[in-house]
Amino acid sequence: MGSFVWRQCNTAGLALLVGCAVAALAQSPAADAGANVLASEVAARGWILFSTKTAQGDYDLFLCRPDGSFRRNLTQTPNENEFGGRFSPDGKRMLYRRQAKGAANAAESGVNHDLWGTKGALVIAKADGSDPQPQGDDGAYPWASWSPDGTQIACLYKREGRIRIFDLGTKRLVKELPRQGIFQQLFWSPDGKRLCGTANLNGQDWNIVSIEIATGQETLLTRSLNCTPDWFQGDPSRVIYSNRVPGLATEYGFTMLMQATADGKSRTLVCGERGRHLYYGCTSPDDKYVIFSRPEADGRIEADMAIVRLADTPIIVPDDYEQLRSLYPNAKSGPVLHLPQAGFEPHWTYAEIGAK
Repeated sequence: MGSFVWRQCNTAGLALLVGCAVAALAQSPAADAGANVLASEVAARGWILFSTKTAQGDYDLFLCRPDGSFRRNLTQTPNENEFGGRFSPDGKRMLYRRQAKGAANAAESGVNHDLWGTKGALVIAKADGSDPQPQGDDGAYPWASWSPDGTQIACLYKREGRIRIFDLGTKRLVKELPRQGIFQQLFWSPDGKRLCGTANLNGQDWNIVSIEIATGQETLLTRSLNCTPDWFQGDPSRVIYSNRVPGLATEYGFTMLMQATADGKSRTLVCGERGRHLYYGCTSPDDKYVIFSRPEADGRIEADMAIVRLADTPIIVPDDYEQLRSLYPNAKSGPVLHLPQAGFEPHWTYAEIGAK
């Protein structure tokens, strides 16, 4: 899908734009009133960056408004896949990975939900997708994550057992520390003091761990069948992640979205949905909302995306999801805003982004 030209508009014009988008949602007879209100709240709150498969069979990076409107393709490269897009903290740049479509060592046309951070080349571009600059060969700078000031990246070298921090301008190695069992999904806290990731630690698989950069000391946040952790964008004391408990509704169970404190002392439900696995949770920059994907089958790449208010959580869908409700009897049933977009690893910025 081609991109459209976004023109800067005044406050009245933006209000009209938002009103039209919300009205279009409200006209659907199946639309939930609470979801419509939520759509009106988020429609003008920046942009969502995500990857999804195109009609040509490759994965491109897309932008859309947080209500799902005004989608536009940023990369349009039918012979390559782009995925893992993430805005810089100031919203002016983004990093992502680019891999040739159909690479011999790639799964699912080059995108693998567990290994994507190690595939292809790291690329840094402007937030509108322009001026893409590869940062090295395929496989270089694996699981790259922005520092809070956008001047450095932290990278995870699983086989070497190390985490390495590089200066982006000079590519100079700034710091190195043990990976403490982390094997995927490395992200840097907004205060710059810690890293988090998915780890196999002390004989336990699929844990969420944080590491103090200054000391290398690890903290176990939660254990057993957890993945896709990320920091709250504005709160270095909380991590959002996915957790699956076998036996909830089915023998295999369904993956729910959780949050934990960075000291490892508290964990609670954000959202759970029977019949869906909730992955790739990302908070809005002010931590008022969270966006995530909802695949029906575990292990899927892109899937329908949804947004909830964190103030409304915990949320359980549907109401008669008795197995999960028995664990969280005071959980609410919504509202949940279902976006008309499918996406992989969505990321949210409040920065305004023009057309390239």
